[in-house]
Amino acid sequence: MTQTIAPEQAVPLSGAERGHVFYSWSAQALIRPMVIAGAKGSYVWDDAGKRYLDFSCQLVNTNIGHQHPKVIAGIKAQADLLCTVSPLHANAARDEAARLICELAPEGMNKVLFTCDGSESVEHAARMARLYTGRIKLLAIYRSYHGSTTTATNLTGEPRRWPNDHGSAGVVHFFGPFLYRSVFHSSSEEEESRRALEHLEQVVQFEGPSTIAGIMLETVPGTAGIMPPPPGYLAGVREICDRYGIVFIADEVMAGFGRTGKWFAFENYGVVPDLITFAKGVNSGYVPLGGVIISDPIAASFAERVYAGGHTYSGHPLACAAAVATINAMKEEGMVENAAWIGENVLGPGLRELVGKHPCVGEVRGLGVFWALDLVKDKATREPIAPYGGTSPAMTDLMNACKQRGLLPFSQFNRVHAVPPCNVSEAEAREGIAILDEALSVADAYCDS
Repeated sequence: MTQTIAPEQAVPLSGAERGHVFYSWSAQALIRPMVIAGAKGSYVWDDAGKRYLDFSCQLVNTNIGHQHPKVIAGIKAQADLLCTVSPLHANAARDEAARLICELAPEGMNKVLFTCDGSESVEHAARMARLYTGRIKLLAIYRSYHGSTTTATNLTGEPRRWPNDHGSAGVVHFFGPFLYRSVFHSSSEEEESRRALEHLEQVVQFEGPSTIAGIMLETVPGTAGIMPPPPGYLAGVREICDRYGIVFIADEVMAGFGRTGKWFAFENYGVVPDLITFAKGVNSGYVPLGGVIISDPIAASFAERVYAGGHTYSGHPLACAAAVATINAMKEEGMVENAAWIGENVLGPGLRELVGKHPCVGEVRGLGVFWALDLVKDKATREPIAPYGGTSPAMTDLMNACKQRGLLPFSQFNRVHAVPPCNVSEAEAREGIAILDEALSVADAYCDS
């Protein structure tokens, strides 16, 4: 299945990249970064010309695929007109991007604060909730990722928080629902939802409702394992927030803009949050952009008082032009509908078949183009094939097997995530499943059963 591209498309990387770039989330002397020399659609290729099906969407952000011509044209047209301007001034690209985003949002959410990425979006949503309520505490679940800035890191509920968790950000973590590895010893989704909500209610009671500004949830946790919440859970969180005057913040940075087969993941569950954070898929990262969609009551609270926050590049014209082109292209080409169809008819059925074929595949879960394979050493005990917060020879060999066969998946701890673009074709999705099927045989050798 491995293919190569024309030699003239394979652009070698300067040695300076390896010598002078300080890589994030890495021990600098231990990494060997893969060179990406080019990309188009659902594929990338390295500097030797080897092509890979991008089942990672890089960091789950190229929802529209690589090098989409309509987005490139939008960026070029904006560059000819106005490359940059202070956020103190209005500009047409920012106004149109905000209009289009608010049209997609629920009724009663008519303002957008633009940021440069998801971490900043989370940072501002937390700040708004605190300023709006006059309270300090924020609740977030374990098995979550909210970003790498100070507050976003403290909100994160997985090991990347640990080195930078100073315990001073007013954050309290609680357990969310996750039936496959339930801390509530549940035997059904209904039971898991009910017990998780009882647990949250207890946390709120013990922490003091009058001290809690907001509850922040990834609508569908992404990096932490793609765990779609059970029926009734998000509605229960909404009810708790309403009862105690707590702001409900939906982190849609990864799950938004078509990833789950809806424009926003919370649409799958019939709830409306008070604040929505976004980034990634809003323009597929072609130019960095993020933001917070703000409910009318929260926005109105800053009508006569200053909101103390902002960025030099808030609503950057090139980034907003990319968002306008992305949203319009997604509408015109039916990408959100395609993501839903691919999930229901191709990825869901195809990946679930792997559970029965491979001893290492304990569970498959997801929706749209947002799926995870939970890999285990033993299906009976559900012991992960790699430790929480770490990796293992099995995962290393599996990832190498995928790359050797021309697949670039996303992995975290004991999981492989299948997260292709929203406009992935049926043939490409089936190609990715077939490669995973082959590669998983490598991990099967590490299983006890």
